[in-house]
Amino acid sequence: MKKISILFVSLSALALICFSCSTAPAGGDLLDASLWTISGEFQSEEGVFTLHGNDSRMILKGGKYENFVLSMELSTGRGGKGALWFHTDPSLSKGYAVAINNDRSDPQWWKMSGSLLSVRNLTKSFVKEEEWYTMSVRVEGKAVTVSINGSPVVAYTEPLQPWRTGANTKALLSKGTFAIASGSDQGEILIRKMTLEPLLPSDPAAVPAAAAVDEQNDPIIRLHQEDFPVLDYHVHLKGGLTTEDAAALSRQTGVNYAIAPNCGVGFPITDDAGVMAFLDEMRSQPFILAMQAEGREWIETFSQGVRDEFDYVFTDALTFSDNKGRRSRIWIPEETWIEDEQQYMDLIVDRICSVLQEPMQIYVNPCFLPEQMADRYDDFWTEERMNKFVDALAASGKVLEINARYKIPNKAIIQKAKAAGVKFSFGTNNGGAELGLLEYAIRMKNECGITAGDMYKPQIKI
Repeated sequence: MKKISILFVSLSALALICFSCSTAPAGGDLLDASLWTISGEFQSEEGVFTLHGNDSRMILKGGKYENFVLSMELSTGRGGKGALWFHTDPSLSKGYAVAINNDRSDPQWWKMSGSLLSVRNLTKSFVKEEEWYTMSVRVEGKAVTVSINGSPVVAYTEPLQPWRTGANTKALLSKGTFAIASGSDQGEILIRKMTLEPLLPSDPAAVPAAAAVDEQNDPIIRLHQEDFPVLDYHVHLKGGLTTEDAAALSRQTGVNYAIAPNCGVGFPITDDAGVMAFLDEMRSQPFILAMQAEGREWIETFSQGVRDEFDYVFTDALTFSDNKGRRSRIWIPEETWIEDEQQYMDLIVDRICSVLQEPMQIYVNPCFLPEQMADRYDDFWTEERMNKFVDALAASGKVLEINARYKIPNKAIIQKAKAAGVKFSFGTNNGGAELGLLEYAIRMKNECGITAGDMYKPQIKI
């Protein structure tokens, strides 16, 4: 035991010596202007650092930091945003940047505070502008963890062969200094506490191989690298999938999730009280929150005030009354009465166009056909029917989901919708605990030329 104790002390001392081989401190309080090279609009008053403007920076003098925990207490003014850099140099030409951005009106709404920029972008703003919060970054070997107010929001393990494009080729772990850069002339970044704790050198081999994603074959890192919003807008807590499971999976894969309960007659949530109980439990969770409105009576079942508490509402046209007044749920063959297929197809198109007039934001499970007809999808969705649907969709202003589970709608409909200026969402609509990686949606995105500007921006509430 004595030998182990002596060795531990020696390693600790060695780590501190390594951190001290520069003008930068080995650890402790960093809120001292003499430790930083500062440029642009900067103010230090009553223990608070303030950065303002597009070109304001503070770069920690010297230092070759590798393993550490850096913690900050900070706030952003209206429109204020920027980034915390680590493993960087005075020109900010290398290393990683963590977003400081609580502006929910930002056009790049998928790069909120805590994002490991262009590697693990976050779509949810966890705090409000002009609100103090804590952000910490822990780097240990190849593992990077970012936490907001003590809760992890990013857990990224850099693989042996990271996938990087163009401007991101030097976004890699190495060693270097820290910097904080303001990126907006609309507001400021305020910092009232900053501490650094050096960590012992870490053996990269100690990180489990399973913790790192194979980025050479990963479609998600490619979306992050091109600054495309990576959000599954349509996820359910089903098949034993818990909030803890979903949060851990999101951090691992880099896919942000919108969690939606099924709300309507015969579903888990049937009234306003049930909605509010769900929201009270979920508001602090790292998910966007959506409502799946079921059936055609949902508008009367849930009050508008309660519906508006969600970040958005979506519904489908899988439940309707047919021409004989029978309640049809067309994903269930026993509740789908087809006497003439062409007439039934016209009925489906009419019901879809009617559903598009309902007060929701996203039309999901789009252009779904019953099992009896699904194998001839392209035959039933004729040019005339596609045009009728897309015209109604564009006129309604509703968003079109590209559904990864059912692989719908088809490419022709998506292309027509894009040409008509329709916005899109990507959704899984999982029936169990498996979520996948939005493979069909990403394929359609690539084949149809869908850009970040074509994606729907949720109106996130806190």
